[in-house]
Amino acid sequence: MGTDIRASELKSPVDVAEYLFRRLHQVGVRGVHGLPGDYNLVALDYIPKTGLYWVGNVNELNAGYAADGYARVKGIAAIVTTFGVGELSAINAIAGSYSEYVPVVHIVGTPSTVSQKDGMLLHHTLGNGNFEVFANMSRDISCAMAKLNDPHEAATLIDYAIRECWVQSRPVYITLPTDMVQKKVEGERLKTPIDLSYPENEPEKEDYVVDVVLKYLHAAKNPIILVDACAIRHRVLDEVHELVEKSNLPTFVTPMGKSAVNEELPTFGGVYAGDGSNPGVRERVESSDLILSIGSIKSDFNTAGFTYRVSQLSTIDFHSNYVRVRYSEYPGVRMQGVLKKIIAQMGKLNVQPGPVANNEIAKEDQDISKDQIISHAWFWPRMGQWLKQDDIVITETGTANFGIWETRFPRGVTAISQVLWGSIGYSVGACQGAALAAKEMGNRRTILFVGDGSFELTAQEVSTMIRQGLKPIIFVICNEGYTIERYIHGMDAVYNDIQQWKYKDLMAVFGAHPEKSKTFQVKTKQEADQLFKDNDFSSASYIQASSSTGILYILSL
Repeated sequence: MGTDIRASELKSPVDVAEYLFRRLHQVGVRGVHGLPGDYNLVALDYIPKTGLYWVGNVNELNAGYAADGYARVKGIAAIVTTFGVGELSAINAIAGSYSEYVPVVHIVGTPSTVSQKDGMLLHHTLGNGNFEVFANMSRDISCAMAKLNDPHEAATLIDYAIRECWVQSRPVYITLPTDMVQKKVEGERLKTPIDLSYPENEPEKEDYVVDVVLKYLHAAKNPIILVDACAIRHRVLDEVHELVEKSNLPTFVTPMGKSAVNEELPTFGGVYAGDGSNPGVRERVESSDLILSIGSIKSDFNTAGFTYRVSQLSTIDFHSNYVRVRYSEYPGVRMQGVLKKIIAQMGKLNVQPGPVANNEIAKEDQDISKDQIISHAWFWPRMGQWLKQDDIVITETGTANFGIWETRFPRGVTAISQVLWGSIGYSVGACQGAALAAKEMGNRRTILFVGDGSFELTAQEVSTMIRQGLKPIIFVICNEGYTIERYIHGMDAVYNDIQQWKYKDLMAVFGAHPEKSKTFQVKTKQEADQLFKDNDFSSASYIQASSSTGILYILSL
């Protein structure tokens, strides 16, 4: 336990908790997710004092998912849990954020430093006097840790953790003991914002890499651009958009990179996922003699089971901490600076056109006469026609995650999915966080597509959406069980079955006002098409939900 700082030694004394929450406010956080617990209660009192507000979730796992969704829209998020039981409930969600490069500040209220030092037998412990065990569990899913045990170090550790969270785009773990909440630190530091800038590349090294890239780029006969998730996570979309528009090269995205580029551009060709690619996409990508691969994550789901057929000899990889040109790797060279100079110096390139993505429904699927059941081949292109500019689209790990590949987005759409971590139920919590962020930023329309199995894992978060006055449109795709698992193994196995809920009744169960929410059930293409044409439904002026099995339940708030 550190000694107190005398108030007389400080120009502008401020409590540790206030300092922490003011720093979060400065980096863009407004809504703080989490649950109260006796080890964090006093700290929570500081949230409204610092310009933030408490969201309040139904459980810590959902709160973690929600913080993840919020961060993907706002840029960074915060969650507060309590020691042991609370933080461990959130740990799956935090691991997902680490896996997928999402910046979440996880604040854990812990027992007092005195209690920890004396090894007291407290509730929410393992009863062995070890107060480090839970922090150790979080160590490998946090890019930085800050244990605020000493007021002399607290402000510095807070600034360090928040900077690392932003720059590395991964979760950080901060412990706040009960007896540290009201300790004093220097508030004058708050006048100087945390430096969130990325380290500059060594100029000579950067210039060399740019020259090497340009040599291969100018020699290429049919180069293409392939954009993946880390282009989004590491904030190089401005450079990516400029490269795409100025080069006029055919541009593709991976499943995790969906929405990274403007899909209305004539050079946008669709989603490349190896054998899972859209028609014409695989042939064009794999026949290219040079692929500019930006922010790639070559996981199994992102590559349709590692079915990429592109050679490293024809690939240049741009990443947050290195560039790889064919088999030569240049560590410590960040992609931002390299991309900016490539754009400035590339001049005219050899351009061979590629396929153009669209939302046209195949002729054999266009019939929407009475009793024509909803098919994926019809639904996803039709949904793409219904989407609007700047929508936020969340898809669950499952059929929706794969179906969205067939949809060409309007300009400005933000896509949220969890392709790498793949925790089912994630999307419902993420929808709450994304919708909350959208509300803070001007009420962008937020739309969730989730299977019935996944929805049942985290459906309680609809309650938080109602309480916060959020207005997402939730499509519950009813396949009567875990469909992806059925196709992996056990098509008719009982372990892939679920109890069927009365989804249309859930709004009332969670306390939604009947005049501020609507539910729909559609079973046919015709019913779904009529719903898409309904201006009242499309305006998203209340929470809405829809479903089918072939039934589609639509919950609308």
